[in-house]
Amino acid sequence: MPNLIIWKNNFIKMLIAISTRLFIRIGILPFLLMVAVIVFTLMSDNFLTGKNLMNVLRQSVYLTIVSMGQMLALLTGGFDLSVGTVLALTSVIGALTMTTIYMASPDAVFLAITLGCLAGILAGTLIGVINGIGVAFFGVSPFMMSLGMASVGFGIALYLTGGVPVYGMPQAFGDIIGFGVFLGIPTPVYVTILIAILLYIFLYRTTFGRYLYAVGGNLKAARLSGISTRAVLFTTYTLCAALAALSGMLLTARLDTGEANIGASMPLQSIAACVIAGVSLRGGVGRLESVILGALFIGLVQNGMNLARIESYLQTVVLGALLILAVIADQLRLRYLASAKH
Repeated sequence: MPNLIIWKNNFIKMLIAISTRLFIRIGILPFLLMVAVIVFTLMSDNFLTGKNLMNVLRQSVYLTIVSMGQMLALLTGGFDLSVGTVLALTSVIGALTMTTIYMASPDAVFLAITLGCLAGILAGTLIGVINGIGVAFFGVSPFMMSLGMASVGFGIALYLTGGVPVYGMPQAFGDIIGFGVFLGIPTPVYVTILIAILLYIFLYRTTFGRYLYAVGGNLKAARLSGISTRAVLFTTYTLCAALAALSGMLLTARLDTGEANIGASMPLQSIAACVIAGVSLRGGVGRLESVILGALFIGLVQNGMNLARIESYLQTVVLGALLILAVIADQLRLRYLASAKH
């Protein structure tokens, strides 16, 4: 009997040691993912079906694209609270432009779609350009700059629409971009994969990508080593908004309306996806592939809560709690890493 107790204690110690090493190496995300899969599988028989997992993938692409842009801002040591407004402004201006051209020339369907998408994405990207100018050239903190632009952009979107959804876009826009399927996979998933590949090359195969990590790791050292930190910061916030704008047009196609109220939860969700994936709020640390997995995790949790019929208000509570848990885990991980170096 005493031997059995000793064996149990040694086994528990070994499990704790392995879990600690895994936590330090890969962060909290795999543990949260494992818990979520177990809990929601027990709560619903439909959770792990192929149809439902494809549904999770389809619903997660919008957050995934926004999170990839948010990751760029976090890598430089800042963040972007205006991504939700970028989605709304993109959706409204894209839909208004598309509807106006389509009503004037009903036969010019693809011209209306092309110009509408361009107008929407340019309008959304403009928010990022202004954010970039404020942060990079005037030294405004990312919090205040992006918060102010969030209010400005949201006000413009409401002014243009009066809070009423914009209808009248060509049906082909929703059929091809919103609900299109090729080889069983939705069109927005292909767009997301293409963006992920391009961003991976940009981050890990270009000099600018290395500058991004350097600026986030130590701004002063990066400046002294000859890096144009202003150009890096300006480009970062512009790219972040451009990705959010692209997500906004995809979501508009999915909803088949231009909405001034979409994207309100995107700032919280995108930051949560990044932090859960191990992107440091202090800048300079984070992997693109982990962020994609983090966004899918948020989508998985939302889907599981929907299947379990948890109310939307409580879902927001859960997401906020996950964000706090991820930040605490990030702090613990940094302490472990610091103690391991000494």
